[in-house]
Amino acid sequence: MSQQSKYSRTPDRSRRVVIAGAGMAGVQTAVALREQGWRGTITLLGAEPHPPYDRPPLSKAVLLGKADGSAFDVDFASLGIELQLGTSVTGLDADAHEVLTEAGPVPYDRLVIATGAEAMTLPGSEGVPGVHVLRTLDDAERLRPVLAAQQRIVVVGAGWIGAEFATAARETGCEVTVVEAADRPLAGALPEEVAAHMARWYADAGATLRTGTRVAAVQEGAVLLADGTSLPADAVVIGIGSRCATDWLAGSGVELCEDRSVRADERLRTSVPDVYAVGDCASFPSARYGRRLLVHHWDNALQGPRTVASNIARCEVEGTVYDPVPYFWSEQFGRFVQCAGYHGVADELVWRGDPGSAAWTALWLRDGALVALLAVGRPRDLAQGRKLIERGALLDRTAAADASVPLKSAAAQVR
Repeated sequence: MSQQSKYSRTPDRSRRVVIAGAGMAGVQTAVALREQGWRGTITLLGAEPHPPYDRPPLSKAVLLGKADGSAFDVDFASLGIELQLGTSVTGLDADAHEVLTEAGPVPYDRLVIATGAEAMTLPGSEGVPGVHVLRTLDDAERLRPVLAAQQRIVVVGAGWIGAEFATAARETGCEVTVVEAADRPLAGALPEEVAAHMARWYADAGATLRTGTRVAAVQEGAVLLADGTSLPADAVVIGIGSRCATDWLAGSGVELCEDRSVRADERLRTSVPDVYAVGDCASFPSARYGRRLLVHHWDNALQGPRTVASNIARCEVEGTVYDPVPYFWSEQFGRFVQCAGYHGVADELVWRGDPGSAAWTALWLRDGALVALLAVGRPRDLAQGRKLIERGALLDRTAAADASVPLKSAAAQVR
């Protein structure tokens, strides 16, 4: 029996899952539901008109013109997944079990909130010609000819997306200046002693990095700094972070945290019955780290849906708890950077290799146990270290600091 006939011949219309958001988290939830044996209807609501696509290639292959898009390789029709594209959600009537959209209400039995995050902008920059963000496929398409023309570009923000865009812009020969209000790149993601070593990467790639520099205004053709400097710019890219796309939940009863993320529990359930949340818009309690985490990374949008699908398909009889080791990677200035875990709970930093070299790793320990690591050009450290974090392994510090010793061999014991 084909998938098409298996799922669409006699659908159970009394069991309806609606997924608000057609990004990675939404698509993976829909696919995982079928894999978990869900035989009811699945409706995927996407605000963009494009077929669902993956985001990481936007700052790489798509931006550089090496790919026209990054659509997911999913046969939605054969899986019996209904796509409603170009459909923005506008509200939630939890009592009526309806998602409100621009096209009208959509009833559900189970709802999954997967609306992700949206790029933040600088106040006053909206509508200024030549100002861009990089979050969607349309954003990447608008920026591609800018890079092809080798223009002068000012990037506001030296976070992950700012570094990745600057990398692509330098690869195409653009003149790039990156302006960062903090005293170092990646200030919101990494502690000073680690991020400081990454600042020199910009100069090595021919980009100018100006830290401790605030933007006063963005005008057509220039960025005005707080110290009175005017930076000429054919294009300006704002990369100052993202915020959870949850405004549409106002008045719905779904509890939000101060950071505007949906407050999900350990099974990714929200405060409203029959409503789950996953991906960039949802925070969750981590028993591993003893605090609530909000993870705006691709791997979280891949792993979380399996928990949601399992809990929906099995009616929570065999409920699954979500407590991953966060994982993230970035390609910037010729370096492959990988991160695993959460360093915010660490009490010790161990260097593995010279951070001034092309390949090194930073290890964060708590009470002697590995809780997080950042690996630059050392993928084997990442692979082995991620497993050690999952096990709660204690490390022999001397062995761990010796880059010639396999990281897994530095594990002393499991606490």
